[in-house]
Amino acid sequence: QAQLVESGGGSVQAGGSLRLSCVASGLTFSLYNMAWFRQAPGREREFVAVISWIDGIDYVDYVLGRFTISRDDAKNSVFLQMNGLKPEDTAVYYCAADLSSQRSWEVGDYDYWGQGTQVTVSS
Repeated sequence: QAQLVESGGGSVQAGGSLRLSCVASGLTFSLYNMAWFRQAPGREREFVAVISWIDGIDYVDYVLGRFTISRDDAKNSVFLQMNGLKPEDTAVYYCAADLSSQRSWEVGDYDYWGQGTQVTVSS
């Protein structure tokens, strides 16, 4: 049974940084596109970034230049470095895995999800 476990969330002031980590088990990690999504209270889960197992990275426009997604296949891990955090970045952040050759921004395309980690940014 595949499992994704996130860590690294917390509370920071605006302008601060956090580094989220997600460790996968029970799947062939190197064959999966890995993504980060987030969900704020009262809002739908939304795409943040994806890194392909082949090549290519996508970011939603409002995190460009602030967030960086990376992966370490040897450690079955994906990361999200978040700099210049804003109060509107406050949400639960989820990592997700998609067994596909194409990068997707859609929640429904992902096969496995973590339990989420809370990020709170105060002004």
